[in-house]
Amino acid sequence: MSEDFATPTLPRREISPSTLGDLNFDIEELDDKEFDLPTIDTPPTLESILNETDDASLSDEEFSSHLGYFQETCETTSIDSLESHTRRERKLSSQKEKKSPQFKIHGSILRHVTLRGVSAQLQSAAERVNAGKPTSMAVSSVIAVGTFHGITLIFDPQQVLKWCLGTTEYGEKYGSVSALAFNNDCSRLLAGYSRGEITMWDLHKGKLIRTISDAHPMQNAVLHIKFTDDPTLALCSDSGGSVFELNFKRVMGTRTCETRCIFSGSRGEVCAVEPLRMTPHFRNHPSQEVCLVALGTVTKVIAVTVRPSLRVWFTHALRADPDTLPVLSWQFVVIQISSSTRIIDPVLAFGRQNTVNFFQVNFASAEKINFIPLQKLELPYSFQNFAWLNSRTLVTLDVSEHLHVIDVKSNEELEVLDLADVQLVYGTTHFKGLATGGNVSKAMAVAGERACYYSMSAFGSQLLILGTKSIHVMTMRTWNERIEFLVKQKMFTEALSLALSFYEESAKAVSGLIGKKSQRKDLVAFKMLDILSIYVDLIMTQLCPERGKIEQLIHHYQEKIPLCVEYCVRVNKKDFLFGKMYERFQTDPLALGVFLESLETYILDGRLRKMTPQLVKDFVNHFAERKMFDALESCIVRLDIADLDIHQVMTLCWDQGLFDAIIYVYNKGMLDYVTPFEELMINLQKAVKRGKQLTDDQIKLGNKLLVYISCCLAGRAYPCGNIPEGLASDVKYKVFQCVTSLHGKTGDDTEIYPYLKTLLHFDTREFLNVLALAFQEPEFSTDVGLSQKQRLVDILLKIMVQSEGFLPTEIGALFTFLARQMAKQENIIIVNRLLFEQVLEHLTNPGDDTRIEERQQALMELIQAGGLAQVNEERVLVLAEKAKFYRVCEYLYEKHQLYDKILECYLQDPSRKLQVFYFIEKILNHPNRTLQEKKALEDKIITSIEQLVDIDNKRTSQILLEFFPNQLLNVVKALNNLPEILYQFLQGLFSNKELNTSTSTPSNKDAPMVDPVVVETYIELMCQYDLNQVHNYLKRADGYRLEETLEICRKYNAMEATAFLLERAGDIHGAFNIMLEGLRTKIKEVTEEILGATDTLQLDYLLSWNELQTRLLVIIQLCQRNSNKMNQEEREMLWFPLLEAMLVPQRQLRGRVNVSYLNAFKEQTRHLLNNMMGYISLPAILQRVVQDPAYNTGKFGEIRELIMGMFETYNYEKTLLATTTKLLNDDLHKQLRHLCQSANQALINHNEICSFCLNQLDSDENVEILIFRCGHVYHASCLSGKDGDEDVANYSCIKCSRHQRHINNVDHARISYRRNTAHPPFKSRARTSSFKEARLNAQQLQALEFLRKIQKSHRTSLFEDLIQDGSKKTLTGSPVKRAALDDTLKLNLAPAGNENFQSEF
Repeated sequence: MSEDFATPTLPRREISPSTLGDLNFDIEELDDKEFDLPTIDTPPTLESILNETDDASLSDEEFSSHLGYFQETCETTSIDSLESHTRRERKLSSQKEKKSPQFKIHGSILRHVTLRGVSAQLQSAAERVNAGKPTSMAVSSVIAVGTFHGITLIFDPQQVLKWCLGTTEYGEKYGSVSALAFNNDCSRLLAGYSRGEITMWDLHKGKLIRTISDAHPMQNAVLHIKFTDDPTLALCSDSGGSVFELNFKRVMGTRTCETRCIFSGSRGEVCAVEPLRMTPHFRNHPSQEVCLVALGTVTKVIAVTVRPSLRVWFTHALRADPDTLPVLSWQFVVIQISSSTRIIDPVLAFGRQNTVNFFQVNFASAEKINFIPLQKLELPYSFQNFAWLNSRTLVTLDVSEHLHVIDVKSNEELEVLDLADVQLVYGTTHFKGLATGGNVSKAMAVAGERACYYSMSAFGSQLLILGTKSIHVMTMRTWNERIEFLVKQKMFTEALSLALSFYEESAKAVSGLIGKKSQRKDLVAFKMLDILSIYVDLIMTQLCPERGKIEQLIHHYQEKIPLCVEYCVRVNKKDFLFGKMYERFQTDPLALGVFLESLETYILDGRLRKMTPQLVKDFVNHFAERKMFDALESCIVRLDIADLDIHQVMTLCWDQGLFDAIIYVYNKGMLDYVTPFEELMINLQKAVKRGKQLTDDQIKLGNKLLVYISCCLAGRAYPCGNIPEGLASDVKYKVFQCVTSLHGKTGDDTEIYPYLKTLLHFDTREFLNVLALAFQEPEFSTDVGLSQKQRLVDILLKIMVQSEGFLPTEIGALFTFLARQMAKQENIIIVNRLLFEQVLEHLTNPGDDTRIEERQQALMELIQAGGLAQVNEERVLVLAEKAKFYRVCEYLYEKHQLYDKILECYLQDPSRKLQVFYFIEKILNHPNRTLQEKKALEDKIITSIEQLVDIDNKRTSQILLEFFPNQLLNVVKALNNLPEILYQFLQGLFSNKELNTSTSTPSNKDAPMVDPVVVETYIELMCQYDLNQVHNYLKRADGYRLEETLEICRKYNAMEATAFLLERAGDIHGAFNIMLEGLRTKIKEVTEEILGATDTLQLDYLLSWNELQTRLLVIIQLCQRNSNKMNQEEREMLWFPLLEAMLVPQRQLRGRVNVSYLNAFKEQTRHLLNNMMGYISLPAILQRVVQDPAYNTGKFGEIRELIMGMFETYNYEKTLLATTTKLLNDDLHKQLRHLCQSANQALINHNEICSFCLNQLDSDENVEILIFRCGHVYHASCLSGKDGDEDVANYSCIKCSRHQRHINNVDHARISYRRNTAHPPFKSRARTSSFKEARLNAQQLQALEFLRKIQKSHRTSLFEDLIQDGSKKTLTGSPVKRAALDDTLKLNLAPAGNENFQSEF
């Protein structure tokens, strides 16, 4: 029977859990009006709140788990408090602001309060009843503080001591209180002690109801003790790292406790335990069906269920320094899973050192729990504890005792508080097991250096911190309190910025802002208006500079007034902007001016379109006084016309030439689109008629009129927006009629079409472009519109062509316009034939170099539209050629398939030269082109080869190589007189050829062969223009004749190339002599530089010295390549002259220059000697060296290093030879031994029936029986088919050979991969009578052949004689033919034998 947890009758000062929700624990008084919520008939459900369609975000307070707040009844000691005016509090406040880098962005989030009543009673208990200092704390609706001497003090929210549980005798017996835990209804308290004891207290009566001594090994301290949601189940962990389940029962009035170890410390010591606890709001959550617990060890985090069954659901590794502890914390979080659906799931936050991981726990059922990773937080510091304040805010305590407020979603640090004065309580002694003799592991002791699990506890949006002498409460300020805090500090700009972040929902750690989105916005907006009202008054009074220059006052206004306007516009409170704020700034003209100028930005971006008429009037007057006419004009055209004073605006606009504003007032105010055009055209007419250069204002007016006409004819408003749909057609008609009217507004009948003439004279081309755009409107596609279009064309021809006054360029623009209009498919414009000829001649005028592309495009469009059908095509072609209209010529040539002519057009057109190769490839690859057409194009390509090479030599050579390979030699001969162009062509040719030969595509196999004459021509030209590249080219190229190329290289003194060719021809000494001569020249050059130098030379940075080293290396490589082909005497003829050349400068420089130069030459000589020793005998080298004057006149110490280096190289190579020989011999012996063992292995017959004839094996001794390694047995006669003897090596198992092709891989290749796998047979009944001669089988011969090939390779040529005799002996008398080399057989190097090996180094 479970224990009865019924609530007893409470004494007067005790608090019932049912009354906790009615308690008021806030520090400041609540506004009754603000929180006066109306009653509703049907309260909303949790599902309806989560899935409502409004875009409101859930406030953290809607799901907070706290039931009350702890308060300070006396004056607060918060370091943020504005009520405290003592020096210490001001100092703390300034320190806090410095330590919080995001203070001005997010304001003060946490309010720091010291619970003075609790703190005083803790100190009193320590002094009066010897309770000792506090050691642990637990928080629920009350506070429990455990002390060093085993006493537990219980305080209610009013900081009144409710119970004093235990006495000092508990401390003497059980040790200090190390862990505390409340159950859900705060009726029971569990206390764990440093010596392993656990007690349970009834908080209603203050009595001890259980003492648990056998829950875990008593020699271990209790580190954690936790209640679960089940009041009969608790968990505890000890300093041994084990976790135990405590089951409370009450049977027959007797309270008992059953324990079970759910995690042993031997599998990893648990340092942290945190069960998932339900809050009152989530009683129906699926997680209530299980008891889920998170365990943190020194290496990982484990999540297990204790009920209904013990099961591990999740593990995650923790990698960190050994002196850090894992931290665990649960929090229910609202998670958005779709645009309209949200769920609430618990999130487990765990971490160690500087990493925090967040995992969502999804309960599909009691049998399926999913841990979903959400994010990972990397902190720049090491933390020792953390806790949730709400579902979006986490607080971390670092090792320096700084409290960090972090927004979980953005990983942004919001605030930092210094808790150094708190004197935090640490539980290090419990983790080290000092009360029980230190019987803990080293890992547990090291990790617990900063243990403070029971010194920091979160309760709702409050964080309680236990100090050695006091308890501190960190409370999240509501959004209103955060703003008020900044306002009281007179930080108005920061307060407004923070309030705006609340309004735009970008703020972090929001508290108290609940309701729908519109309601939240209204709340914040009204708060901002209150702040703005105060701030505006202060700007005009207290914040104004009392003294100073006028510039300081203007700067003051410019700094603060635009901010007020910005915030007012952002929250869309224009009544306040145009009301109180405007009225307040009117008291000072300077402030009013700054205010009015601040409105410009918002008018231009469209956020302020309507303002009060008086404000607009002041706005216009101010900008006019400041002569800011451009800005004023831009603002007028964006304001509502109803707010403007028309007389004021129009008078100002005509005086200052604000034409846009004039047009806007006429259009919007009077719906008149013709009058502004007529009025402004009068001014433009006067300017044009003067015949003088137009001023900037006049040009500006003309351009505006052109844009205005274009907008009206297109149905758009000027300068922005659209004409109302009901007026658009009427506006288009009236404006077009006005522009093309016969007489103007002035009434002068002598001048016809004044507006058209004026606009044409102002800018003919742009006006015609306006007309071209207008003709695209649908109105001009009707019959009436087409007639109007023809009428306008006739008018233009009449006033421009048939009369005087227009320049040829202006008439040419008209012709271009007409050509483009006539080129359109729907063209019905009729033009006089003579006039059409004039248009054509103008377009193709060869003397006009202006706008060639535009005229060509117009003619092209006219031709393509069929507008020139009545004109002779040959005449058009002649005109186009003269005008250099190459695209027109191409179009006409293509009609007659004159592709050679088109090629000429590409070559002559500068803008399309690079496209000529694409054109050539397209024509030559086109299947419908005739041979005659391609031949004509080929001839043109050959004759234009010089131009093509100049454009792109590679593409040119590629085309010749691909399409005309037989023309290469002809092209080379044709370009002989142009060597530079020929060289470029051949460069492109051979780069393409090299590219083709470097790939392995089948098409390259069919690539045409290049004539050797072409290759040699390229080499000769390379000798002339790029001599240094000849040698490299010869090394990688082929196709040239050796003798001719050698003669070319000698002619141009290409020494390296000549030497290469001589070596290739077999004249090694000739090549050597040439290269040696070059080396001597370079040595002489270096020697002269050294002797002539006045200062010490750095040879490594000397160009000639580096070239000398390069040449020496090349000659050494030449000698090495050819020494193996020569005898000893011929080798000496190569190496000794080279050695002599290196010794000569040492003789010359000895005693005359610094020793460092001689050492440099000696170093090169040593390098040469080391390379010689592989080919020249050591005695010959030593004799030559010691006889040289550079060495024989000195002491032995001078050449000792050189000789010792030679000996070391000799010893190394000798040892290497001996070691390699031994390894090869050992491996040969091992392989042969293995093969012999396999061959001599006995074969057992398990069947007495022949596998071929299925008869019994004959007992006759003269009948041969063949047994294969596969186990099958045959008569020899059955396999041979005749009585004569046959070599047994030719036999194979019939059954196995049928399936052998299906076998891809076996362990022993000699059994599975050979068809002839038979082995020497024997007579089964008479073993002594007729055995065949013993021999090696084919597999053994194959292995020997493999070894022989290895020995004959060039890498082991020095070891060829070492095993030659043994191989011959092995192969003697073997009648079996050699098999193919088996790739699976590998030569494995065996370790050295047992012989003593002594290195000669």
